[in-house]
Amino acid sequence: MEKRNLTLKSPSSGARNFRLGGKTAIVTGGGSGIGQAIALCFAANDAAVRIVDINLQQAETTAKQIADAGGQATAHACDVTNQRQVREVFGRLFAKERVQILVNNAGISHIGTVESTTEEDFDRLFRVNVKGVYNGMLACIGHMKANGGGVILNMASIAGSAALADRFAYSMTKGAVIAMTYSVAKDYVQHNIRCNCISPARVHTPFVDDYLRKNYPGREQEIYEELAKSQPIGNWRGDCEGLLRGRRDSSDRGPR
Repeated sequence: MEKRNLTLKSPSSGARNFRLGGKTAIVTGGGSGIGQAIALCFAANDAAVRIVDINLQQAETTAKQIADAGGQATAHACDVTNQRQVREVFGRLFAKERVQILVNNAGISHIGTVESTTEEDFDRLFRVNVKGVYNGMLACIGHMKANGGGVILNMASIAGSAALADRFAYSMTKGAVIAMTYSVAKDYVQHNIRCNCISPARVHTPFVDDYLRKNYPGREQEIYEELAKSQPIGNWRGDCEGLLRGRRDSSDRGPR
């Protein structure tokens, strides 16, 4: 399968998508996959990145990759389903610096219909994908209000607004993320807090690799290529450049 290459761009390369100098961003689930790509991309464009992940080792690896390339990043262990823990981790960061950007990226996926989704699976998806986003926003809103505003970016999915087969519980959670995003955007715009979400289609992440290994043993490459061809652009990208392609114009001003 295609190797995912999440390379931190050199600030001197001229390949800049955002202007984030002087900004600090919290990225949940930033140790791998899309979250890692976002962390690397933000750091390449001069943001100080605080990587919050349940897997501290992965978070530290990403932070080291950023630091080795001349960027600023720190790693912090946190379970986003635990509101008390989220408040504590975020609170320690707020005590040291202003955080202008929150990326609620931490999430899990699930394959199944309403009949094949167990109550345990449903609850697990809700805790991580819905409550985790709620916990992050709740912990950050007060800090942003007190410091002149900020930007909240929630990771949704096309599954939240379009019918995808075998994604019952996952679609439920991403629909909730979209609804929460609208609500927070409406309630806090007067506080100079912008709340938006991104709804990616398929992105090559570790979940995809695990899914192919479990469901198509020995046929991983074949099925991977079939899935890639189904993408509108004829392939899929697992890096930040691919994920955020087409967003440069609207993002050029950067969070304020």
